[in-house]
Amino acid sequence: MYKILIVDDEPNIVMSLEYAFKKKGFEVFIARDGSEVISIVENTVPDIILLDIMMPNIDGYQTLKLIKSKKSLEATKIAFLTAKNKASDIEKGLKLGADKYLIKPFSVKKIVSEILELLE
Repeated sequence: MYKILIVDDEPNIVMSLEYAFKKKGFEVFIARDGSEVISIVENTVPDIILLDIMMPNIDGYQTLKLIKSKKSLEATKIAFLTAKNKASDIEKGLKLGADKYLIKPFSVKKIVSEILELLE
């Protein structure tokens, strides 16, 4: 069973993704912003983190840097899921170390498929 950490401050997005991933057998963890990520990853090591960029407190870019600094998370895949869709945003996200860059709005079915592909 894969473990996924969904990091997003939009309740509707979190709800639909949580439902879809649980249906596929994932163990799902939720964080509403980057500061919650740090406390969650101290107790569990997700296989993948689905990360929004525009969030309160600590944004996705800063969160990614924090994740990358943790030795325990070096095998964890990171996928940005964001409305920031300019080429420069995508380039920045991938340059910082994201394994995938997915754009909102999205199809839940497509996101699940992309994440499964990344994990296999």
